[in-house]
Amino acid sequence: MTSKIAVIGTGYVGLTTGACFAHLGHDVICADIVPEKIDRLRNGDVPIHEAGLTELVQEGLDTGRLSFVLGAEHAVGEAEFIYLCVPTPQSADGSADLSYLQSAAAEISPHLQPGAIVVNKSTVPVGSTRLVEQAMRRSDIPVVSNPEFLREGTAVDDFLNPDRVVIGADDQAAAGRVAALYLGVRAPVMVTDPASAETCKYAANAFLATKLSFTNAIAAVCEAVGADVNDVLLGMGYDHRIGHEFLRPGPGWGGSCFPKDSRAIISIAEDAGYDFALMRGVVTVNDEQFDRIVRKVGSVVPLEGATIALLGLAFKAGTDDTRESPALAVARRLVAAGATVRGYDPAVTEVDVDGLEVVDDAYAACDGANALVIATEWDDFKWLDLDKIADAMADKHIVDARNLLDRGAVKRRGFTYQGVGRS
Repeated sequence: MTSKIAVIGTGYVGLTTGACFAHLGHDVICADIVPEKIDRLRNGDVPIHEAGLTELVQEGLDTGRLSFVLGAEHAVGEAEFIYLCVPTPQSADGSADLSYLQSAAAEISPHLQPGAIVVNKSTVPVGSTRLVEQAMRRSDIPVVSNPEFLREGTAVDDFLNPDRVVIGADDQAAAGRVAALYLGVRAPVMVTDPASAETCKYAANAFLATKLSFTNAIAAVCEAVGADVNDVLLGMGYDHRIGHEFLRPGPGWGGSCFPKDSRAIISIAEDAGYDFALMRGVVTVNDEQFDRIVRKVGSVVPLEGATIALLGLAFKAGTDDTRESPALAVARRLVAAGATVRGYDPAVTEVDVDGLEVVDDAYAACDGANALVIATEWDDFKWLDLDKIADAMADKHIVDARNLLDRGAVKRRGFTYQGVGRS
């Protein structure tokens, strides 16, 4: 059954949501407030690096099921479902800034047809459905929570092949109508109350962040006792109660979700009178991990006056997103310590970090460098010509913050090698 859907916001979540719903056969209008962005999208020019998204947007344009308009009011008039996918940036105290959400709700309210359903898709604090209801002042418009569980780099596949679809609503008829949008998607559909649905998103990301921080803490223990973290984690991962996912040591976690959501759930708990000390510890361990990587570099070369090659700028492979990137957190610390940092990433061409020069080639980043840091787990970096790198660098030191390289191959070429949780 084809439905008419309006998506407000064409960022990472909104554009993926719109393109995927169009792929499922619905008629979708995506709205944004940036004219240049709408012009690009109308021409099939997707401004973010996300596997399969450009093809899906072009498919929607070609079939006529996907279109883009400037201004939310021009998208919602005939829509049966309005998905709010606006930013909810982090405030200074760690809580989510809901001003964009409230503004969007108030803006679309006069233009909605009776019986339309407004859906919160962005990650929003507990109670946000009520906030949207209050902003709209429309008793005839139910508000439903349908949180996203999209990983950057695999967002299209995550939408079309999800582990679950979570719907939070007090109106069971509205929940059933939202669930029907996902016909053709093979996944469990969980219907609950709005507060539980909203908390589910934060809880999932908080647990995954906890798993990553625990992994990096175990890596530190492995270094202290002379164990190999890869073998330790392999042994852990075979335990079906634990599993291998997110047991990967690295320079720390980042991106648009984990840092914001981890701090937000601490703030949500605090507002409700609970001190979420475990989660505060998770965030602390992550912040300390950035410093640990810098100390590894400083242990092989004095940072004052050194030139450091940094391979990887995005927060993880498969995306061009540098928000809260561990690579940039490390870069800032290296610059603050007096180093010159030259970076390269296959998907990132510029960053706003004083003292970090972005070059267009991995070998150019290594030219004259005193140490090389692998900061993002791009497959490209696995196959670098180590002989060429050895010839380009002034000193042969590698800090592999992703445990990506073949240690033996690195050491045979005369490099010192430091991984995370392994020597």
